[in-house]
Amino acid sequence: MNKKTDRVFVWGFVSILFALSLLFFVLPVQVFSDVENRTLQKAPKLTWDNLWSKTFSDESESYVTDHFPFRNGWVATKSLLEQLRLQQENNGIYKGSDGYLFEKFNEPNYTELEEYTAAVEKFALNHLDAKISFLLAPTSIGLYPERLPWLAEAYPQTKVNSIIGEQLHSSLSFMDGFDILGAAASGSKPIYYKTDHHWSTYGAYLAYDAYAKQMGWTPAAETDFDIETVTNSFLGSYHTRSQFSGLKPDSIQAYKAKNKLATEMYVADTDQTYESMYDESNLAKKDKYSYFLGGVHALMTLHSELPAEKTDLDKLLVIKDSYAHSFLPFLTQHVKDIHVIDIRYYNGSISEYMEQNGIKDVLLLFNTTTFMTERNLLKLKY
Repeated sequence: MNKKTDRVFVWGFVSILFALSLLFFVLPVQVFSDVENRTLQKAPKLTWDNLWSKTFSDESESYVTDHFPFRNGWVATKSLLEQLRLQQENNGIYKGSDGYLFEKFNEPNYTELEEYTAAVEKFALNHLDAKISFLLAPTSIGLYPERLPWLAEAYPQTKVNSIIGEQLHSSLSFMDGFDILGAAASGSKPIYYKTDHHWSTYGAYLAYDAYAKQMGWTPAAETDFDIETVTNSFLGSYHTRSQFSGLKPDSIQAYKAKNKLATEMYVADTDQTYESMYDESNLAKKDKYSYFLGGVHALMTLHSELPAEKTDLDKLLVIKDSYAHSFLPFLTQHVKDIHVIDIRYYNGSISEYMEQNGIKDVLLLFNTTTFMTERNLLKLKY
């Protein structure tokens, strides 16, 4: 009887492993995770260089993890069990005070970080005739470390931003997000979403205000905008990754200029033109932050019908991550043509693009976590 039971358990376990392995190869491969709002690991390339550098093994592990069958369900189950054990962390997300969720922030690989800052510096040196600014925004864990759960550790983002600034200050205009957002951190208006990794539209407004002043422009006051709450049911990427229950959803606000300035948005990826920078259809989806600019695009342009007396700049190139999506609409009050490149997905030569379009002003806008982990930044060297 015992041997029979053992055989049932063994064969049952082997059958489950076989079924999961089969599903891993049979199920369609996803490129982007709407749940985690990130690009999933691509299939690793087997080359001698990749084998020797251990890149193949690292990417293989990431690929299996990202494409494991029913991954979202396993994460939800793990979260439930962790909450029953009164744990305050799941899948790399902390459950902090005041309803805030935070992504773990560990000490960066300083060798890689130096590569990325060197790439930015190389880009600046290759364009000495251009005015280049770099705005580095902290994530919520950097600005609100006091809201972390008891005994939770986080490497200080202030130190990371400071090191990056020290390495770049001589080659471009560096703007540390801590200097911009720090004074408002104790205010009543949320600078970051509680359940998502992005800053709020108010946080983006504060960054715009600082950038405009740095450029010598007069920033629009908050009273120059109709501030509209477009949804009260936003549960963002941190919530989806952690699956913590009982959280109050975030609200998303849009700052619509009272002057009703017309802006045309062209998305080169799809060769489509839109009359609005906002996509209301995304408010019915999981990733409601894609309401701004319709989500992620490799290359796009924003053309505004600015009168000559209101035009502070004809052309601006913004090289960015998704923190720029709620930030860019503010710049349309000053710049006639804004060219936008997401370095994670754009594979052309940025230098050639600048030359072809006669661009002499550039803004790099990234959050600290993206900057210290995004190898596509190395494209800036070329």
